[in-house]
Amino acid sequence: MNYENILVEPVLSEKTNNMREAGKYVFKVDFRATKLDIKEAVRRLFKVNPVSCQVMVVAGKPKRLRYRKGTTPTWKKAIVTLARGEKIALFEGV
Repeated sequence: MNYENILVEPVLSEKTNNMREAGKYVFKVDFRATKLDIKEAVRRLFKVNPVSCQVMVVAGKPKRLRYRKGTTPTWKKAIVTLARGEKIALFEGV
């Protein structure tokens, strides 16, 4: 698996912006990626040292369109904690 394909997109919300101040960054990741894959992808793509990685599966929410029932897609989320004093410049607007 390519390291560029592991991290799908960053999750940007008010809660994740507050987490960034503590050195935690949230990403939507490929469903097949493991914790070690995610840490290595962050290390290589952003040139930082991740300390830990928490991974969770976010279940799809029930939705409906007219008379049909369905759900939004299920996706995988990773919270990556960086070493103290390190930041990812992409998020900081530099």
